[in-house]
Amino acid sequence: MSSTLLNRQSVKAEALRLGFSACGLAPAEPVQEPYASRFRQWIQKGCQANMNYMENHVEMRLDPRLLVPGVRTIISVALNYFPSRQALGLSMYAQGQDYHNVVRERLQQLLQVLKADGRCFVDTAPVLERYWAWRAGLGWMGRNTLLILPHHGSTYFLGELFVVDEAESYDTPLDFSCGQCRRCIDACPMGAINETGIDARRCLSYLTIENRGPLPKDTLLQDCFYGCDRCQQACPHLQHATPTSEEAFLPSEELLNVSPQEWKNLTQEQYQHLFKGSAVKRAKYEGLKRNIDACKFHSE
Repeated sequence: MSSTLLNRQSVKAEALRLGFSACGLAPAEPVQEPYASRFRQWIQKGCQANMNYMENHVEMRLDPRLLVPGVRTIISVALNYFPSRQALGLSMYAQGQDYHNVVRERLQQLLQVLKADGRCFVDTAPVLERYWAWRAGLGWMGRNTLLILPHHGSTYFLGELFVVDEAESYDTPLDFSCGQCRRCIDACPMGAINETGIDARRCLSYLTIENRGPLPKDTLLQDCFYGCDRCQQACPHLQHATPTSEEAFLPSEELLNVSPQEWKNLTQEQYQHLFKGSAVKRAKYEGLKRNIDACKFHSE
């Protein structure tokens, strides 16, 4: 461990210089109650659906010191992906290149600049990302379980640096600020969101991306066959969102010009070409075609 304490403002300044939209620091401690109990109950109820990896390493998710021995500080970052233009059928986050690579590369650059000893994570390890972003003062977890940044909304990718260095000071978590608003709950066509969280078994994002089986008979796909943005779009904070300047997250002209009929006739070769380096590959061709076949386009 370095004898030099991390300077919080310097860390944030470097993160912003590298293009991140927000950055905050939190002490590496066990996840606080009631969040830890809520996560355990979510797993016990089976709300993770077939995402069995969520059941693995529960204690590690709830105590970062078990994941990275010696960790003392968790640096959370957010990177805006709100698109100015959007290709038909795809969730806002999936318009461009795979965010894992973009955020990870930048996190590694931040780690090098800080000359700190640690590891970077981007949705690829047992880390409660939204919790740590809240703990680091980036925003609060809304009723739709997404992290909402004040005056900006929820269209952000998250990443973390687990470092062994302590910081001179840490950020303060934000209070829950959704008030009595229930727009995200009311907007969900599958009733996946309730006051205790989100049930993946009813969530269109899970059903169209992670789910490898058939879609439930009452699945309502309309103009979007990969993911779902309805709870985000219903959130009043989204009106403050500004388009991303990150070119990697922007859709190609080719993708923007695919018509509903062309989607319906999508071949595997076209799929491979359109989504090279894209997070959409997670659904695989068979899954994406299943979704497209079940999708009702307004133009039809």
